[in-house]
Amino acid sequence: MTRPLYLEDAYRTEADAVVTGLTSEGALIVDASVFYPTGGGQPGDSGEIAWDSGRLAIATAVKTEDGQIALVPSEPATAPVPGTAITQRIDPARRLGHMRMHTALHLLSVVIPLPVSGGAVGAGKSRLDFNMAEPPEDKAALEAALNALVARDLPVTESWITDAELRANPGLVKTMSVAPPAGQGRVRLVRIGAGDDQVDLQPCGGTHVARTGEIGRLRLGKIEKKGRQNRRVYVHLET
Repeated sequence: MTRPLYLEDAYRTEADAVVTGLTSEGALIVDASVFYPTGGGQPGDSGEIAWDSGRLAIATAVKTEDGQIALVPSEPATAPVPGTAITQRIDPARRLGHMRMHTALHLLSVVIPLPVSGGAVGAGKSRLDFNMAEPPEDKAALEAALNALVARDLPVTESWITDAELRANPGLVKTMSVAPPAGQGRVRLVRIGAGDDQVDLQPCGGTHVARTGEIGRLRLGKIEKKGRQNRRVYVHLET
């Protein structure tokens, strides 16, 4: 299995690895990845890899059917053969944008405490879909509550539970359409706040900032009707 370096340190932007294989589409399977692979509504990282005799732009990263991580070149090119040592570098600004926005979406699910039916993380604009029949009565109040959570500069930490513990605590899962990252024997939980100041705890395999204060000011965007029982809520980074 590919070692997920992005989970060990979300702020890391460079790492060495070894190419262990190639997919039929020409993506490079690596033994360790600083690139986050597309999943859970968060896009894969972009960047580049370099080795002794070349350099290759990477458009994104994906998970293979057997759970490995593969780096997808931006365009067809001669790739390093299996066994080649490479250096990976991701786009740091894009990664940080995804970290800030992913944590912001967790906070959005706090101020709108309804089941989540979908979502997408972007570097500056993201959205969550809620099981919400009617639009919020006071959008300005929601935005103020969201920014108040950011301003509290709450710690964002992780812990792990077993798949069985998650099944025994279904209330931890807020998403209706995206299954939590289970199936490997244990599940990562992302916690915002601690002790009496804890505001959120849910399964998540994405990258996050270390404290909510790093998100910066947020603005609620459009709230769109996406079906009889669904509303799509957009959130933007202001800084």
